[in-house]
Amino acid sequence: MADHQEASVTLPSDPASVSAARRYATHVVSEWGLPDETDVVDTVRLIVSELATNAVQHTFGQSPTFTVDLRLERDEELRIGVTDSHPRWPQRLPAAVRQDNGRGMVIIRSLTAECGGHLSVTPTADGGKTVWIALPWTVPVQS
Repeated sequence: MADHQEASVTLPSDPASVSAARRYATHVVSEWGLPDETDVVDTVRLIVSELATNAVQHTFGQSPTFTVDLRLERDEELRIGVTDSHPRWPQRLPAAVRQDNGRGMVIIRSLTAECGGHLSVTPTADGGKTVWIALPWTVPVQS
């Protein structure tokens, strides 16, 4: 297996695409050697689900598609990126705000920190952004 691998899928900005993104990411990391029933796979599923949901719900129809990128540097880190073409970057809500939704980034930041990873946002050439999550990759290389 290669030391560096990449996979991506572009999906329509539709609520049904969130579960497709989650299934895709789970399949890819499983193919890369991450056992399916682990806490890390559950974390990947939840992160992809939250980021994809944000790409669908918070782009206000200005991003017809979103892309899920997975990049693996074996024995180093797994990078999960979700790109959309809307210019607004994720907003951190104040802790005092009470509402039924809008806590996705809080969940993502917490899970990422718990795993020893980090979050970053980068602009795209078309004025959108990619939200990246980097998580340590602890699956041993298989010969």
